[in-house]
Amino acid sequence: MPASRYSRYAGGPDPLAPPVDLAEALDAIGEDVMAGYSPERAMREYLRRGPSTGSGDERTEGLDDLMRKVAQRRRELLDRHNLDGTIAQVKELLDSAVLEERKQLARDAMMDDDDRAFREMRLENLPSSPAAAVTSLSDYDWQSAEAKAAYEQIKDLLGRELLEQRFAGMKQALEGATDEDRARIAEMLDDLNELLEAHGRGEDTDEQFAKFMDKHGDFFPERPETVEELIDAMAQRAAAAQRMLNSMTPEQRQELMELSAQAFGSPALQEQLARLDANLQSARPGEDWDGGEQFRGDEGLGLGDGTGVLQDLADLDDLTEQLSQSHPGARMDDIDLDKLARQLGDEAAVSARTLAELEKALRESGYLSRSSDGQLKLSPKAMRQLGKALLKDVAQRMSGRQGARDLRKAGAAGERSGATRAWEYGDTEPWDVTRTVLNAVTRQAEHGGRAKSRPRIQVDDIEVQETEARTQAAVALLVDTSFSMAMDGRWVPMKRTALALHTLIRSRFRGDHLKLISFGRYAEEMEIEQLTALDAMWSKGTNLHHGLLLANRHFRKHPNAQPVLLIVTDGEPTAHLESDGQVWFSYPPHPVTIRRSVDELDNSRRLGAQTTFFRLGEDPGLARFIDQMARRVDGRVVAPELDDLGAAVVGSYLGARSGASSSSRPSDFFGGGRGFWVG
Repeated sequence: MPASRYSRYAGGPDPLAPPVDLAEALDAIGEDVMAGYSPERAMREYLRRGPSTGSGDERTEGLDDLMRKVAQRRRELLDRHNLDGTIAQVKELLDSAVLEERKQLARDAMMDDDDRAFREMRLENLPSSPAAAVTSLSDYDWQSAEAKAAYEQIKDLLGRELLEQRFAGMKQALEGATDEDRARIAEMLDDLNELLEAHGRGEDTDEQFAKFMDKHGDFFPERPETVEELIDAMAQRAAAAQRMLNSMTPEQRQELMELSAQAFGSPALQEQLARLDANLQSARPGEDWDGGEQFRGDEGLGLGDGTGVLQDLADLDDLTEQLSQSHPGARMDDIDLDKLARQLGDEAAVSARTLAELEKALRESGYLSRSSDGQLKLSPKAMRQLGKALLKDVAQRMSGRQGARDLRKAGAAGERSGATRAWEYGDTEPWDVTRTVLNAVTRQAEHGGRAKSRPRIQVDDIEVQETEARTQAAVALLVDTSFSMAMDGRWVPMKRTALALHTLIRSRFRGDHLKLISFGRYAEEMEIEQLTALDAMWSKGTNLHHGLLLANRHFRKHPNAQPVLLIVTDGEPTAHLESDGQVWFSYPPHPVTIRRSVDELDNSRRLGAQTTFFRLGEDPGLARFIDQMARRVDGRVVAPELDDLGAAVVGSYLGARSGASSSSRPSDFFGGGRGFWVG
């Protein structure tokens, strides 16, 4: 059988790779949104960090990782190279030619002594500048064949380097070029300049371009299909050649300008190339023709190789801009994956492609939607998904072990009492199958039906199993939004708590009525989308009085529901609402503010509210104040760690609606896990 070889797949994205993990992305984006980021910025930050899953080569790198590699690659190129390569090669060939000539002069016994002395003096007094030395020897009559060959190599090297600057690969292709080859190059340059000048005047035709490519196409391995494509390819390299020249010292530039006249032994080449550069710059003025770099390394670059490095640096600069995603309307699709793979390798391109797929999936999944003003926002679908994840985390914290308590069962209709009753419209209780079938059989028998005939159930036959009545609850969650909450890192845990409770009530206790109320300098009723997107509030004030006013109004709207009051705060009341609707602020807390807050809390008690305070922070004065407030209304005080705030609030809510008394212990709500009982 034929042998088989297996290797890593290299034909693009791995077809067996797992799909992008939108759940992790949504969790991370939701966390940043609750910290105050816009959804657009939160998505950008996630793409910058990259997914946290995976390790080593399997990990998808974020934009920051890729940008760091681009910057490192750029530093390596600048730290490794310098621009003396061509001059150093010229000097080496020149030294070789002079040495071989001196050897020949010493060996030639037939030479006239005066002629020998003149030649040796001329070689001895060559200028220190390689360019000047090469120029001064242009009319020298070489006696050594080896010396003459080395000197001719200088002119050949300069010609090939100058062409390599504009046409990649020309240096190697023209090694050992003949006069016929050089004449063909001169003809190509002349035809190319005529084509570009005709294009600049708008007089070129498709036939002219096709004729040019038929005649000179082997000089352009990229095979451009239009004049524009030809100009694009050549202008980028010509601009890189100009930037290389700009990067040289004035002395280096002067040396090269003088040496260029010796290329192929004909100044005409330099004139044709200067004409070409002018045509390209006129056609593509937007290219960077003025920039330069500071090379700091020891490895010399020739003109052709240096131009290639300058092109690499330009590619890296383009990638930096693309990866930064800083311009309006930026998308991951803007990143040139081929260029990224060429500069950083295939793994970097795979990471960028994965990030692009993540961005596209997030935009097309329905998790992000646009508001009326065109801004991205988390969709209701995303809010539900985030809420489910938070609620799952809360359940695990409450249980103390994964899976020990399933919140999906928390919303059951109640415990079965054993009795049954006739079904009524709107009932959600389970059927009593035995009683229902018996009713159908009895009815058929009473109307003369046959005993063995199949019973046909009608609506009047149905009986349901009675359950213990489940009390509806009117829940008011008051969350402190004063500046200290944001300053002390409590902003996001507060939002996570609100979203978890909102999700629980909307998914398991749909008959309950939840009102989210924020209170800072003043209080405000909020939808969950508003609260989760709320920026940090830096105004001073903790207006618990106003928050309680709104909570009591909510309780009065639902007189048949059990009032449940949940208050999350990290400070004593420092503001209250005056009769004219104005906010009155004082720090330290003024007795009037305390009195107003206590009076409104008493109103909550008169409405039958079961009250729980969630105290954040270790301030002794705050602890004493909240303990006194809780005792006044026979309430509870819970002092959770920030990570356990959600579990504490949800546990208190479940306990309140299940009829738990004020003496209940935390283990009733936390599945035996660590409690936070204080008062």
